[in-house]
Amino acid sequence: MRRFKLLVQMDVAPEQEGVFNKVYDDEHVPLLMQVPGVVSVQRMRREETATISLGGEKQDFVFPEEPRFTAIYELEDAEVLQSTSWAEAVDAGSWASAVRPYTRNRRHTLHKVL
Repeated sequence: MRRFKLLVQMDVAPEQEGVFNKVYDDEHVPLLMQVPGVVSVQRMRREETATISLGGEKQDFVFPEEPRFTAIYELEDAEVLQSTSWAEAVDAGSWASAVRPYTRNRRHTLHKVL
């Protein structure tokens, strides 16, 4: 079975972060998990820095331009993203009115699992 990962990344206005997390966890993810072909959703918050051993030495990395929040959607097929069920779920609940207007630096990338 083919699998795809949709990475959705964004920043949110600091004063809306509590609403963002509550709506994402309590409404947005549950609605999208009901879409046929959505296997899983995982949310993450970026760390400000990372120290990584590369080439025998530790290197410090800072990520000022990268979005703070990422959600990874595991999909059975890329066509899920074009379905009526997906289109309805992404605009359902309070996401479109209470969260989306306060997001910026949005990125959407689709990856095929090898």
